[in-house]
Order: sequence, then structure tokens, then C-alpha cells
Amino acid sequence: MSDKRKADGVNHAGSLVKRQRSDAGNSLAVVPTEPPKGALMRTVKRTSDLQAPIMLLTGHAGEVFSCKFSPSGRQLASGSFDQMIYLWNAFGECDNYMALKGHTGAVLEVQWSHDGRNIYSASTDKTLCMWDTEIGERVKRLRGHTGFVNSCASTRRGTELVVSGSDDGTAKVWDPRQKHAVKSFENKFAITATAFSQDAGLVFAGGIDNQIRAWDLRKDEVMYSLTGHFDSVTGLRISPDGDYLLSNAMDNTVRIWDVKPFAPTGTRLQKIFEGAPHGFEKNLLRPCWSPDGDYIATGSGDRSVVVWDVATQKIVYKLPGHKGVCNEVDWTNSIIASASNDRTLFIGELNVEEVK
Repeated sequence: MSDKRKADGVNHAGSLVKRQRSDAGNSLAVVPTEPPKGALMRTVKRTSDLQAPIMLLTGHAGEVFSCKFSPSGRQLASGSFDQMIYLWNAFGECDNYMALKGHTGAVLEVQWSHDGRNIYSASTDKTLCMWDTEIGERVKRLRGHTGFVNSCASTRRGTELVVSGSDDGTAKVWDPRQKHAVKSFENKFAITATAFSQDAGLVFAGGIDNQIRAWDLRKDEVMYSLTGHFDSVTGLRISPDGDYLLSNAMDNTVRIWDVKPFAPTGTRLQKIFEGAPHGFEKNLLRPCWSPDGDYIATGSGDRSVVVWDVATQKIVYKLPGHKGVCNEVDWTNSIIASASNDRTLFIGELNVEEVK
């Protein structure tokens, strides 16, 4: 159904001369394409079981808005303007092994359930869908929004809940076992980004009013608001330890907020990162954390993936390759994935130990 191939290297002065890892050091041997006399062989350390350090995934017929690794890190889901959700292996040749069809509008965000069995998808067809990844079929179509559904997020543990954010100004919480939303939080402006707290007691919702609100599921009220962005919030992600919230916004900043239960409200903003402009398309750019929480990454309107060191706030990588806006980035173990307006995804190794 789709064409999978290794990405063309930017530097054509070197080529891989063998695919398998060396017995000595998990590496690939590389020599110049036309080596001068006496040229030395160098090695590239391998950190995954991808067929090559960088893989290009093609097959979508429209802009790719979202990509997420499964909890195991062995699969990748992507959602596109073409109304399709593709599932890819995140190892070997990165085969496209499943296509999920059923939306009648663009898929703006995808999210795995915490057990990896199901995928949730938010769409411009005003629905949130649930898909069984073992049988490859849609098992739920959750209706209730009256505008585009821009975002969805699921709980990390315990009872499976999903939150969706919509242009209709509501964030709805769903129990997949029930037909209708179990909670609906009203806002005056469109909601473009959502996330659950670590314990699923709070729903974070960001929108075009530049605010991030923390809704208490038990009290049905706003516990606090995170104020600081100067333009629409486009992406939210809770940290691996659950103590911090990462946000991206059209003000061209990425921010980290302290969301620990008893943190003083006036000091919740911890750090501001710059270097990943949104560009004129104004897409919903969604950031991510590294698995250990020491780094953050996001796509950019300048077609790159930007990676920062959280402690130093310095850019440690600016990864090129895409030919369009990079809409979402996700990270698992030692590999990172990116989804772009150029209708492709990249998945590749990223060894942050090299920059420490």
C-alpha cells in the first residue's frame, strides 16, 4: 500500500557499506563513496533495530498531522489530511502493516490507549473514534462535538478515559464503555490541545485564547490557569514523571510548567524555549518529552525538528529533512519520529549521549 525506503542522506560523501551491526560495537561501517587512497573507515554507533539510522515513511496522500509511538515503542501510528490512520512497525524496514479507514474528515491527532490495544483519533468530521489495532476495525464513534475535534489524549494508567478538545469550545471526557461523554468542560474559545495529569484527576486544555486551564474532574471546576503564552496553544504533553506540563504555542515559544499538586500558582511557569517558529501556516505543532524527561522536542514551521536540553535550555539538535512544516514529534527509547505537511514521516535514531 505504501512505499517504505531509507532516507536519502544529505551528505552524499559517505555511504553504508554493510547493514548488519559489527560484533564489536553495534555500529555500521561507513567509507567515502569514492574513497581517496589511504582513506580510513569510520563507524556510526547504532542504537536501535531500525534497518538504517534514518527511515523515510511514505504512503499518505495528504499532510500528516500526527504521529505517536505505542506504549511498547514497537509501533507508530500516523494520522493525515487524507482521513487515514496508518500503523507502522518501528523496527526493521518500518513496514506499513495496517490502514484504518472510517473518518470523513482530516485526522488531526492520534493517541494510543495505555495498554496499546486501541487507538483514539480526533477529526474534522466532529467525531472521536476508537480503533482496535488487533482486528483493524473501528469499534466506537463518539459523537457530541459540534465543531472540528482538534485534539485527544488518554489516561496513562487505571480506568481508560479519553479527553477531546474541539472548535466548539468544549473539552469532553469519554469513558469508551459509554456512548456519551461523562464530562464536558465549557470554554468561550476553541480548544486546540489537551492532556491528562498523571493521576487523571485533572484535564489540561489549551486554546486560541492563549490560556491553559486545569479542570478538576471531581469538582467540575477550573483549579487554576496557566498564563503566559501570547498566541494560540497548539500542543500539550505531560512529563514522564507527571510533575511538569510541556506546551507549544503560536507565539513561537515552548514552555514548561510545574503542575505538581501544591506548587504555588504564581510560579508554575518554569522555563521558556525558543528556536522553533510556527511559520505562516499556523498548524497545530505538538511537542514531546524524551523518555527520561531530560530533553524536549517539537516540529517547526522551518521544516526542522528542534531538540532542547531541559536543564540548559540550549538547542542540541536541529534535524533537517522534511520539505514542509513538521507538525508533530514523538520519542521512544532511542528513536524519534516526525510527521510533516510534505506527506511523509521520518523515524530515526537519536543518541543524546553524544551531546552530553
